[in-house]
Amino acid sequence: MFSLDSLRELFRHMEWADAQVWDATAPLSAAPFDERLRGLLLHVHVAQRAFLHVWTGERVAFPDAAEFPTPASLRAWAEPYYRELDRFLDTLDGARLSEPIVMPWVKHFERRLGRDFQTPTLAETMFQLTSHSTYHRGQANTRLRELGATPPLVDYIAWVWLGRPARHDSGVSAVDPIAGLGAE
Repeated sequence: MFSLDSLRELFRHMEWADAQVWDATAPLSAAPFDERLRGLLLHVHVAQRAFLHVWTGERVAFPDAAEFPTPASLRAWAEPYYRELDRFLDTLDGARLSEPIVMPWVKHFERRLGRDFQTPTLAETMFQLTSHSTYHRGQANTRLRELGATPPLVDYIAWVWLGRPARHDSGVSAVDPIAGLGAE
């Protein structure tokens, strides 16, 4: 269902979109790190690392939010992930994408929902991670708006329209994705 090329593209978009959100937090850097925004951004990036560590067989560790008192400190921890992900993707072939992956936290969710789950493939967990990141980036954008910042346009289609730019090469400044909709 998912080719390695399509998953690479989704991860390229994820990296670009994450960078846009980080750039939008820059004006907030002088103030104390908003707890809600920090929690959302930490959750996104902890999940990204956790999934990668499951895929590579590394121990999954969950840092404490207090380790990141500023947006810059969290960003500095989060950004090396993409190079680690690239190195992992370079080791894959199509056959590996169909291997089953058991996430360490699946038993927790099975107990909560009272049923056994099907085991996803590596490719399905990779797609899940990009979807999960998109969902929580949307929440972070809502919080940015509440804090008076302009949330960035991070939709996949916007990334395509812009020519699939690399992470900081969007060619646009912050654009409120909601302002003016329906006015044309």
